[in-house]
Amino acid sequence: MAVTAFILGLLVYMGFRVFAGALYTVKPNERAVLTSFGRAQRIGDSLVTDDSLNDEERQRYQFPVLRTIGPGGPYFKWPWQEVHKVDVATQALDVTWDPTKRQSTIEAVTKDNLTTGVNGQIRFRASENNLYAYLFGIDSPLEHVMGYFVSVLRERIANFVDPKGQSLVGDGEMQGEEGSGPAVDLSEGVSINDLRKNLPLLNDYMEQQCRSTGTRYGIELDAALITQIDPPTEVDRALSAINSTRNQVAADISTARADAEQQITMSKRAVEIASNNAQAEVAPLRELGETLINIKSAGGPESLRAYLRNMRIPLLKQARRIVQVTAPNR
Repeated sequence: MAVTAFILGLLVYMGFRVFAGALYTVKPNERAVLTSFGRAQRIGDSLVTDDSLNDEERQRYQFPVLRTIGPGGPYFKWPWQEVHKVDVATQALDVTWDPTKRQSTIEAVTKDNLTTGVNGQIRFRASENNLYAYLFGIDSPLEHVMGYFVSVLRERIANFVDPKGQSLVGDGEMQGEEGSGPAVDLSEGVSINDLRKNLPLLNDYMEQQCRSTGTRYGIELDAALITQIDPPTEVDRALSAINSTRNQVAADISTARADAEQQITMSKRAVEIASNNAQAEVAPLRELGETLINIKSAGGPESLRAYLRNMRIPLLKQARRIVQVTAPNR
């Protein structure tokens, strides 16, 4: 009798434990994946696709599409099944996060061989379309994505030059073509100054370069927020001196350009005045010529000689000496 009661009690306890553990719920910010004997439920033979991957990456990252369980419940599962819940809400994390060590900034080397510190944040979320990679493909997907992000960031800082308003990503680079570099390879400036001036472009570049992390590692990068690039103190002082000198040179150039424009304007005005004076002197001579032509046309050569004789009389009255030259005989 006692043995029978013990067995009945054990069965009731096991039934209660199985029933209590068979029900579960999924929160609004969660998605769940159910596995049976360790195998996740899949949707046919479908694979996760991404047009941003090249052919080599498509061969490497082939993950099946899983059947996900949305928010709600209670749901039922058998004892041999296991529920894997994933938080799909957007989260923020410092770029200095590294589970293997403590650090306050990320060191990166610029094109000028200067070591600078970089700080900022990234916003990310688990990819609902590729939960297999997030749950089963990689042991620590967030750590993997952070390492990938920092590697791309250091590579870009090491080669960064001022794009002068152009995009940092060339068309060939967007399509994954080999040998295609950045859109421009430009100015000779101080790299840290260029980086500080173009932080929005740098953030856009990082978002574009990391857009395939959802397919690779199951984590989608929502935004990159690089907010601070600090060189060493002595380098910062040198940069301040360089900036001051550049500002002074720019001011001197502006002043010289204004003086030159003023001189050009004054020269144009002087030329205009001289031209008007010359025209004023030529006008009476032209009028006299037209008058002589009209006299000769109306009265003939005799009238012209009479006019010249009459015009010569006032001049002879004013003259003190007259020199008469005889024309040479021909």
